[in-house]
Amino acid sequence: MTKSILFLAHTDDSAAALPKAAFEALGTAVDLAEHSGAALTVGLIGSSVQVAADSIATAPSEKILAVTGPDFAHPRFASDAQAAETLCRAASAELILAPATSRFLRALPVLAHRLQGKVDTHVTDLRFVDGTLTASRWFYRQRLEGAFYRSERPWIVVLDSGCHEAWHGSSAKANVEIVPVTLAPEAKRTTIVGIRAPKSDTQTIRPDAALLFVAGAGWTKKQPDGKSHPEEAEKIILGFLENSGASLGGSKSLVDQSGENQAVLGFMTHLNQVGQTGATPRHPKGLSTCCHGEEPHVVGWRFISERRAINLDANCGWARGKADVLYVANAFEVMAKVNELLAAAKKEKSAVAL
Repeated sequence: MTKSILFLAHTDDSAAALPKAAFEALGTAVDLAEHSGAALTVGLIGSSVQVAADSIATAPSEKILAVTGPDFAHPRFASDAQAAETLCRAASAELILAPATSRFLRALPVLAHRLQGKVDTHVTDLRFVDGTLTASRWFYRQRLEGAFYRSERPWIVVLDSGCHEAWHGSSAKANVEIVPVTLAPEAKRTTIVGIRAPKSDTQTIRPDAALLFVAGAGWTKKQPDGKSHPEEAEKIILGFLENSGASLGGSKSLVDQSGENQAVLGFMTHLNQVGQTGATPRHPKGLSTCCHGEEPHVVGWRFISERRAINLDANCGWARGKADVLYVANAFEVMAKVNELLAAAKKEKSAVAL
């Protein structure tokens, strides 16, 4: 039975609060600690962690450790790895849990070597089965789910987001114990000189959006008039993304068209691809358009609870139990009308605000 658990987290881009995924990982840590009676310790990394610590002060942890300072404000492999190692040694924990952020996915695997333990990333579930701590994750391009356990300790587990209910609790003044870390000059060779990000209106991948909008190859195929209308398709899709705040996904057949000399959507890339060889989003709702719903694509929808689709084929894959609602209609006409309604609602809301 696990006797001690360390929950690791870092501050987000605001350099104060914790990322959303951290609260989900904390929920897992709290559940395991309550089930096993293990002592729970919190370890935080950031330039300043007091605000973050206050937000989880009422969690049932014995103490909150932190590595702070300007050197830990931004992601950097050398400094993050050393900070995490220092916290792990200070806590002497058998089980180390952390959210699967890009920052931790780069830095934490090295801990297994430094602490002579084991590490597993992209874990989707962690629970006690017949008294044995068992982890679950997807294998073979997310087509098979496997459960396993490890006897080696410490065991570092990096948990994917969207797989556990986030911990919720009231804020309070937290007592934070600062653990000093001195970085060698070679650990500070990488410096952050600035952040370049696309404008919010050009960003199409939005992990925190409530809705995933997926475009299929049908948007660039010939329409009832015998012609394709990629320009109109782009206008409709971008208009919907702007009005709804949805995240954009694409089928493999659509994103592959750029290499086949076919009409393409200029804003669609392989980063938007959803499916067996693409991404597996975790949005609460999903809307598929002009996509037949074949199994290699639908496998990427496994974590989306409410599914709807628009397709002219009443016998497509979505109609065979893969969608909650299928609209047999022309996506151009339906989405144009939806955009009209969303724009009117947005305009009315702005008028009320004034």
